[in-house]
Amino acid sequence: MPAKQPIGVFDSGVGGLTVLREIRRELPHEDLLYVADSGHAPYGDKPPAFIESRAIAITEFLLAQGAKTLVMACNTATGAAAPLLRSRYPVPIIAMEPAIKPAVEQTRSGVVGVLATRQTVASHNFSDLLRRLAQHAEILTQPCPGLVEQVEAGDLDGAPTRALLAGYLAPLLAHGADTLVLGCTHYPHLTPLIQELAGPQVVVLDSGAAVARQVRRRLTESGLLAPAERAGRERFWTSGSPSAQPLFSRLWQTAVTLERLTPEAGHAEADLACPGLMLKWI
Repeated sequence: MPAKQPIGVFDSGVGGLTVLREIRRELPHEDLLYVADSGHAPYGDKPPAFIESRAIAITEFLLAQGAKTLVMACNTATGAAAPLLRSRYPVPIIAMEPAIKPAVEQTRSGVVGVLATRQTVASHNFSDLLRRLAQHAEILTQPCPGLVEQVEAGDLDGAPTRALLAGYLAPLLAHGADTLVLGCTHYPHLTPLIQELAGPQVVVLDSGAAVARQVRRRLTESGLLAPAERAGRERFWTSGSPSAQPLFSRLWQTAVTLERLTPEAGHAEADLACPGLMLKWI
């Protein structure tokens, strides 16, 4: 596989842009493909079988675009579909893990709070992570329904988002949490507001930079790092409305061209897993 082929990244929506930004910082010469499945966001309240079907369909699409590796920039999709994708596809697949281990290492009070979606909290991967680390600190989990929708709507600091966050942070802070883990890739878009509400004494962590370093390691091991010949380019798709382009540009901090993913009937394996979800780009 040529090293000049792109890296494919996907999320349920715009949250994975926080991971994409770290990948771009770590790997400035790589071409990046990004799929936001905003037409089906949020994943956090969807059944695992549905999330698996979307992950398969998007993976098939990215591989058809020549992706040499795949980054699941979504904690919920990781919990529901990472083992399945790794068993099906020969390319390196890098998934998310909430930054609970570094949080446990950094906490001074011995109490760590984790903000995540319901599906992430319910996932086997997350439960295993808690079991491995719970002996080292008290780990409090807080599902956050509604936060993904606020980010998808572009409300990063408005009154409704503030009210939701204040309600979710209150029990964690009341129990002495001095370190907060953002267990959904949408939530780093809210870091300034979370920090404001939690106070400067509270450390806020996410795993975007660690995932980017892991992408570099996997590409290096596979001999697939792009040569340092030019700056990498990005390409963006959404299964939601193209009217989201201003939000993408705002969050990516530069103007982007947003292409539309459309459903069409087909006979690929992804369709057999979930009829009607074959993807194409226009």
